[in-house]
Amino acid sequence: MDTYFDGFRIARLLLQRSLAGIYLVAFIAALNQFPALLGENGLLPVADFIKHSPFKASPNIFYLHYSDQFLMLIAAAGIVLSLSALFGISESGSWWLSTGIWFFLWVLYLSIVNVGQTFYSFGWETMLLEAGFFAAFLGPSRFQASVIPILILRWMLFRVELGAGLIKLRSDPCWRDLTCLFYHYETQPLPNPLSWYFHYLPKFLHAISVLFSHFVQVIVPFGLFGPQKIAAISGGLIIFHQFLLIISGNYSWLNWLTVVLGLSAFSDSIFGKLIRFNVATPIARPQFYNALLCGLAAFTVILSILPVSNLFSRRQMMNYSYNPLRLVNTYGAFGSMTKERYEIVIEGTDASGMLAQAEWKEYGFMAKPGDVRRLPPQIAPYHLRLDWLMWFLPFSVTIADNHIIVPGYELWFMRFIQKLLQGDKKTLKLLRINPFPGQPPRFIRARFYRYRYTDPGERKNTGNWWRRDFVDDYLSPVALPERTGD
Repeated sequence: MDTYFDGFRIARLLLQRSLAGIYLVAFIAALNQFPALLGENGLLPVADFIKHSPFKASPNIFYLHYSDQFLMLIAAAGIVLSLSALFGISESGSWWLSTGIWFFLWVLYLSIVNVGQTFYSFGWETMLLEAGFFAAFLGPSRFQASVIPILILRWMLFRVELGAGLIKLRSDPCWRDLTCLFYHYETQPLPNPLSWYFHYLPKFLHAISVLFSHFVQVIVPFGLFGPQKIAAISGGLIIFHQFLLIISGNYSWLNWLTVVLGLSAFSDSIFGKLIRFNVATPIARPQFYNALLCGLAAFTVILSILPVSNLFSRRQMMNYSYNPLRLVNTYGAFGSMTKERYEIVIEGTDASGMLAQAEWKEYGFMAKPGDVRRLPPQIAPYHLRLDWLMWFLPFSVTIADNHIIVPGYELWFMRFIQKLLQGDKKTLKLLRINPFPGQPPRFIRARFYRYRYTDPGERKNTGNWWRRDFVDDYLSPVALPERTGD
């Protein structure tokens, strides 16, 4: 008989290996970017944050000590533990080895996220922490797989999808009139190589795609708790939808992690029909472990009260954690659709006077649109934190009569400009192009442009992917005091 209890050994194995792979990407990104963004001399130093944030509000191991070397040690430890889980070492022994490795992965990454401030404020950070914590209770391969952590991960997938669907229907009218995708591929944070092509699909296909998105995110999630065949169909539809998002944009590991959660919808009986997989016959779980899993289920139910209330709220919150451990959160994405794309382009010059006639050279970011000739790159599931935050900056700007009003500058942005003026090597490694390899420029400015995709004819004639129109200066030329008279 097709039931929930016909085995999840294959799903458990795939979940563990896949989550380990995402953890690996996350720790590599931290190793490469954290010191420049949040390190001792970073844009938002961890030491300053810890002084003003109590441990209870933001538990992390850096309260014991912070240095860039210690952070790199933590990230390296996370990489090693991720590899051990990815290659099955963590599941080759007893329950304490499996649970211990997954628990330490969660503790290490929780510490990074809890001091990461705005650079770690993305929904997929808490998604990884929640999924990683509950993965610790999937157990080693020698134990029978329990349905409890599987259902908890399905419950997480349900909240991810339904939260994303409801926030769309409750917010921007373009989701209700089916026109949001007319703009999305052009205005999304970091387009990828196929985004231009998706943008120029027929509009009726965009409208059908929005309808399909509503169906998958609002209706389909309820099937995750139906009979196993219905659950598998629901999981398959969610995974298919996520792959469409993967090939049309860069969203770090958001879509990949959702795909991984979708694997929880498949039992061994379903997987057995799809793939051949030899898994050793497991032994029964110890009674104390079963008791622990029952406690885990009760713990999850209690923590679910507030997220469920949020789903029914007219003022639904998006990507919010109700506790500092980042467990059982509320999720959502793209409640508001950006209709026009504005980019801040940073330029520098060596000139010391007559700046209006000076030669200005443009800095190039890893993935953020800048050079109109550059094909948008594929970078997901890797996460470029600086590029993402640069995308958010124009949202606070008011545009009137081809002029802009900037209400203020983010602290991290002004420190970023200062680092460029200083020629800071760690900061420059976050960029693709440094036009001043010898010595830093005397002056830096930031210009505000509107970006649009070129149409197919223009693309063919010029080779450009973008066209841009200058609007105004976002930041007037600035210099270090000691260099203004050079």
